[in-house]
Amino acid sequence: QVQLVESGGGLVQPGGSLRLSCAASGSTNVIYEMGWYRQAPGKQRELVATITLGGSTNYADSVKGRFTISRDNAKNTVYLQMNYLNLEDTAVYYCSAQSFLSTYWGQGTQVTVSS
Repeated sequence: QVQLVESGGGLVQPGGSLRLSCAASGSTNVIYEMGWYRQAPGKQRELVATITLGGSTNYADSVKGRFTISRDNAKNTVYLQMNYLNLEDTAVYYCSAQSFLSTYWGQGTQVTVSS
């Protein structure tokens, strides 16, 4: 089993920045990819960004150029630096970890962009 704990969400004004963190524990040796997803009220959960063990990244078009995903393999932690936030970025952000057999999810952290 893998446990994921997110932190770093909060309230920010449009144009502001936030940094999310996700720490993995447990059987972390089975993880080959980690990522961030988000779910806004009334919408489906959607991909934000993913990063492989080797550092390859993938971003949703809506966040390219504004968000940066990174990971510290030694700390089993993945980060999401979010810049130039806008109202449409308001959502619960979920950390994910992918093994060959399972997908693990964190409990989610709220990001609210509001003036």
